[in-house]
Amino acid sequence: MNELRSQHVSSYCSNAVHQGLSNRTVLHHFRLLHKALKDSVKLGFISVNPCDGVEPPRPVDKEMKFICPDEVRGLLSAAREASWPYYYLFYTMLFSGLRRSEALALAWGNLDLDLCVLSVTQTLHKLSGGKYVISPPKTRKSRRQVALSPSLALLLRDYKKQVETQRLLLGRPLTDTDLVFAHPNGAPLDPSTVTHIFHNITRRAGLGGLRLHDLRHSYTSIMIAAGVNIKAISQSLGHANIGITLDTYGHLLPSMGRTAVERFDKFLKPWLVEAEDVGKMSATGGDSDTRLEGFEPTTLGSEDRCSVH
Repeated sequence: MNELRSQHVSSYCSNAVHQGLSNRTVLHHFRLLHKALKDSVKLGFISVNPCDGVEPPRPVDKEMKFICPDEVRGLLSAAREASWPYYYLFYTMLFSGLRRSEALALAWGNLDLDLCVLSVTQTLHKLSGGKYVISPPKTRKSRRQVALSPSLALLLRDYKKQVETQRLLLGRPLTDTDLVFAHPNGAPLDPSTVTHIFHNITRRAGLGGLRLHDLRHSYTSIMIAAGVNIKAISQSLGHANIGITLDTYGHLLPSMGRTAVERFDKFLKPWLVEAEDVGKMSATGGDSDTRLEGFEPTTLGSEDRCSVH
């Protein structure tokens, strides 16, 4: 570590980007190294952190696209024409913000349609050799519960009945470990095929250029537009911390400023009316002693104060 210099770190970052790693991945490597060396300085192993003299690569964000509420109908209408069960899959992804890997790994045991909630406990990926792998989510926060909207819960109820009927015909009763979105025989859906089918759907719906992952962005943008608390959105998305949510979707929050001040005004309106009445009386030169006759100033205790949760 004593031989490590800033130029070594800088060269690594440059070479990694040149070899094909994304700026965001290299930035993650840099931050991990910076933290390790910072701890080394604290422990006295080295005197200076070599990363302090290095400018890491800045991540280049891909263009983020959203569908507006009035475009949802067209997208879902086109999805209905797709082969079974893709309509139900895309509807669920749009109305829950699930990642593709999370949605494809969803098992019936993860769904509670009575309480309208689903649990994200695993992800599904397909390896280059064609093998499917189901594994836990990468982070602790990714293991989460997501509330289901009433419309999504009803849709999944209807879908489950169809799956149960189909399985009975095949002589394979549905179990809690079976995947929600799968082929009739229970085999997993191919992630690449799912993406290809979604591409065809968006083209038919006149939404060319919309990626499958943009359903997650659309879910978030609609939640923000509806005034949902950003902390609740972050938890629903399974982000490691709220900072990730703000970094990704912070540019959408300024549009909420007007809504926020209008709500502020609406909440205070009863008190504002009283203040305006008092101000008008003062302007007319009324006797303050007469106007406030019978008013005894008091000090409000904690039980008297207005509390907003």
